[in-house]
Amino acid sequence: MTHNKLLLTAAILMGLSGCSGDLDELQQKVAEIKAKPGERIEPLPEIKPYETFAYSAGGLRSPFVPTAPQTDANSIRPDSKRPREFLEQFPIDSMKMVGTLALDGKNYGLVQGKDGLVHRVLPGNYMGQNDGRVISITGTRISVIEIVPDGVGGYIERPAALALTE
Repeated sequence: MTHNKLLLTAAILMGLSGCSGDLDELQQKVAEIKAKPGERIEPLPEIKPYETFAYSAGGLRSPFVPTAPQTDANSIRPDSKRPREFLEQFPIDSMKMVGTLALDGKNYGLVQGKDGLVHRVLPGNYMGQNDGRVISITGTRISVIEIVPDGVGGYIERPAALALTE
């Protein structure tokens, strides 16, 4: 047993002596670095004082938040409770004015629908699929005001017309 202890101790001493060479190199390198003259350290950059920013648009509408359209009590809306007239089943651009008719002191507009039949209209009648109300009839034109969506949840009135075709 003593022989094993002796061998173990010798192996440890040999291992430690192998590390001492590396340690000598390290100490030599540190001594070289310490022997060099010190270099000048550059000063820290100058810190500029913080400039405050006054945001002047704080009271305006945020461009990142959608806004609901402004509606009031007099806003334009189609009347869904109104009984529909026959010519409201056709798009207004599929109809054509074919003439006028004076009867009992009233000036009727003659409109040919998509069905091929000729129909009489008076100011106040409705035609077209956008709640188009006839507002005037002349010898060559039937003027209509339609109620169409404005794209932001409301409605606007848009003029339309049928011109006399020959």
